[in-house]
Amino acid sequence: MTHNPSLPGGILPCLIVRGGTQAIDFYRRAFGAELMFDLPMPDGRVGHAEMSIGIHRFALADEFPELNFVSPVALNGTPVTLSVYVDDVDAMASRALDAGATLERPVRNEFYGDRVAQLRDPFGHRWSFQTRIEEVSPDEMRRRMSAGADG
Repeated sequence: MTHNPSLPGGILPCLIVRGGTQAIDFYRRAFGAELMFDLPMPDGRVGHAEMSIGIHRFALADEFPELNFVSPVALNGTPVTLSVYVDDVDAMASRALDAGATLERPVRNEFYGDRVAQLRDPFGHRWSFQTRIEEVSPDEMRRRMSAGADG
């Protein structure tokens, strides 16, 4: 497979949401996301939109059940967590909660060297925002995990 330099590299997650225009507004307010572009459909649904949180890009689209594109709301949950490193996890969590996100786990320092906030957005997607607070080797992570330490 050859790389096309005009295309973004890496994985571009595409979130399917119920309420695309509301999701765009939420991600702007909650995460400081920037809308790069959107493609509205004639029926008012968002066909595709691309946003960024700092250097991290993601896409979103409204549900299209006729194409089997359904949101976590339709599925009654999600098995996926979107992890994003930020400069200040506490500030990000506070901003997201003020905008309507739900805290799933208290913000805390983890054994693997990150301070983590795990949130759920109003559209059913789970986000893990993280700030690296300590460099921890894989051996030390294993030791801490076995000991049940929080770091």
